[in-house]
Amino acid sequence: MSQERTVDFTERKRALREQAHANRRNQEDKDALSRQIVARFLELPEYAAAKTVMFYVDVRTEVRTRHDLQTALDSGKKIVVPWCLDGELELFHLERLDELETGMYKILEPRSELREVESKSVDVDELDLVMVPGVAFDRRGARMGHGKGYYDKLLQHARPDAPLVALAFECQLFPEIPTEDHDIFMDRILTEKATYQGRGRS
Repeated sequence: MSQERTVDFTERKRALREQAHANRRNQEDKDALSRQIVARFLELPEYAAAKTVMFYVDVRTEVRTRHDLQTALDSGKKIVVPWCLDGELELFHLERLDELETGMYKILEPRSELREVESKSVDVDELDLVMVPGVAFDRRGARMGHGKGYYDKLLQHARPDAPLVALAFECQLFPEIPTEDHDIFMDRILTEKATYQGRGRS
């Protein structure tokens, strides 16, 4: 990619990210809409079939998942949540909500004393279904995160048969997200209005 095209690409992504953040901040009824969106996730046939499911724990204005975590824990499935260590996402087997504490940036994370417990660590290969957050998406399944690449690094190691399902408010959808060859596309995007079939990993 030429330097001029790189600058244009970067600028387009920056503008889209800013717009998506603004849209999400201004979204009304976040709790009610989040419940609708997570309900769609819990109704997926892939969720019913999965033994080990990764949930993200919402931060700031993301689709809120924390209200439904207890329902997931009560389902008998192995529930896994990600947390960040040195720029990488680690996976934690969550068994009770009180295993989470508020960490840096007011993010709910596994309690510090549990992070080194070997039995709590989960390998990405174990995941049967992966719930993915994001800042912006398009209907092809293209995703834009915060630009740090944490989820990209994790998702490239997910099993090909483990669906990647993004949760988003409808206001986070754009006609097209600029992508590069290494970008990972979602299998589905769930919003309060619809379920969009993404391109997935091809």
